[in-house]
Amino acid sequence: MDYSTAHRLASEIRQSDEYLTYHTLKDEVMGDETTAALIKEYRKLQVSIQMCAMSGATPDAEDMQRFQGISALLFSKGEVSQFLLSEMRMQQMLADLFKIITDAAGIDMSLPGLG
Repeated sequence: MDYSTAHRLASEIRQSDEYLTYHTLKDEVMGDETTAALIKEYRKLQVSIQMCAMSGATPDAEDMQRFQGISALLFSKGEVSQFLLSEMRMQQMLADLFKIITDAAGIDMSLPGLG
């Protein structure tokens, strides 16, 4: 297989508005050590809570409360909120591309019970 199409796609991704916005905001937001640490904790808690939900378990109440507090704090800051939303747009774009590719390959990547 010739990977030149994949390299062109990578180049188009790097030139997309989503990518450019995300990386501009990331550089600004992650430059602040406190904000970067809060985002790291936010992501850790987010994954933990999502994993619990996917396994059918109830997330720890303390983790939920901590996640809600950090979320409120992060989303109250304009540039951090813009960064997190731009990250979500990037993730959605990449998920869409991944689905297109796996569909073309005839591979079902849905999680059991969720697809």
